[in-house]
Amino acid sequence: MPERIIPIADRRYRARVPEIPADAPPASGLLVDQRGRRLHDLRISVTDRCNFRCTYCMPKEIFDRHYDFLPQSSLLSFEEIERVVRAFVAHGVEKLRLTGGEPLLRRQVEKLVERLAALRTPAGAPLDLTLTTNGSLLARKVRALRDAGLRRITVSLDALDDATFRKMNDVDFPVADVLAGIEAADAAGLRPLKINMVVRKGVNDGQILAMAGHFRGTGHILRFIEFMDVGASNGWRMDDVVPSAEVVRRIAAVFPLEPVEPNYVGEVAARWRYADGAGEIGVISSVTQPFCGDCTRARLSTEGRVYTCLFADAGYDLRTLLRGGADDPTLEAAIGTIWQARSDRYSELRSAAGSRGHRIEMSYIGG
Repeated sequence: MPERIIPIADRRYRARVPEIPADAPPASGLLVDQRGRRLHDLRISVTDRCNFRCTYCMPKEIFDRHYDFLPQSSLLSFEEIERVVRAFVAHGVEKLRLTGGEPLLRRQVEKLVERLAALRTPAGAPLDLTLTTNGSLLARKVRALRDAGLRRITVSLDALDDATFRKMNDVDFPVADVLAGIEAADAAGLRPLKINMVVRKGVNDGQILAMAGHFRGTGHILRFIEFMDVGASNGWRMDDVVPSAEVVRRIAAVFPLEPVEPNYVGEVAARWRYADGAGEIGVISSVTQPFCGDCTRARLSTEGRVYTCLFADAGYDLRTLLRGGADDPTLEAAIGTIWQARSDRYSELRSAAGSRGHRIEMSYIGG
């Protein structure tokens, strides 16, 4: 795809401004990329800030008090986010996930939820809108989020043991407060919740069975995520990865499991249900079993860049178009051009490309 690389003064990451050809495709839910993958999901990072310093995401040695977070003026406004989302929906996006950083740190994020919950697909159906949070602020925010139209939520929780959890979040935050947030979300009707656990060998893999036992029978879905090489600051090593197959083996030895078909094409988690009917778990295996082949996700960064892969090294700058007066057809044409040129498959090529030193940090692009 024709493009020009531009320097962005307020970030360390490169950006591209797509050059929109005169014959850019019209908006259509049938758009596919270079590998035949349709556009279905959009993940929206609403802030690059977080109140945790999880060692696998925002290690304290890097993200300290001197770290240059984005100024407010660089962030997309809620109105700008809504415009971009409308353009993506015109191309077939049906599922939205609000992420961060920690999205509940974004002031009045429930107003954004209200805007997005009101949107509809071209066929008139509501969008599948969800939010991922570390749970620290959930108990106090959950009713406002529900009243704004949020119907699903995912909570990141890496351990039930308080000492392990405090060590992993590295700000001495108690696990009890996150569990209280989960209970509050359940009581508010945002169920079933999804609970995400990033598993790191020798750090919290001893919590796998405790987590499984705790959430069995609750109706919530626990998902185990392989420790990934996102960004360049989390000290990733293959030796620290607990393969999903090992996670399933450990759980099945105590609570027998059976596989379940995916809910839809492009679902990232492989599903397993308890043989006794006590619910299900999921495993996300981007390291040992890459799912690039049916990836349907685009990502919108806090400052308005589109990334077509979690492991990208540059994004496409839509903020320049937005603030330069671009109309909706121009935005739709830009997104269509970006998606049709997409050919990413980093996880499939990890062994050859893993030495790249310039990748976007997860806290900036969203998980």
